Amino acid sequence: MAGTTEGGRKASLKNKEKYGEDFYKNIGARGGKVTGITKGFAIAKSYPLDDPRHPSNAGRKGGTVSKRRKAIKQDA
Repeated sequence: MAGTTEGGRKASLKNKEKYGEDFYKNIGARGGKVTGITKGFAIAKSYPLDDPRHPSNAGRKGGTVSKRRKAIKQDA
């Protein structure tokens, strides 16, 4: 039943029974209070532009790699 709607309802009831009615409120509040973690494009502030870990450099590197083959020239 894992991954089904019914299983989710049962898990919700079990969590509320085990940890209290405000279980989901508490875990949501904990997640919202986390600071000091830099993820995604916010990490750009942490590294200078010439650093390979800077997101724009990673995008540039990926963009220069071509998946296309070289064109074959044919004589008409």
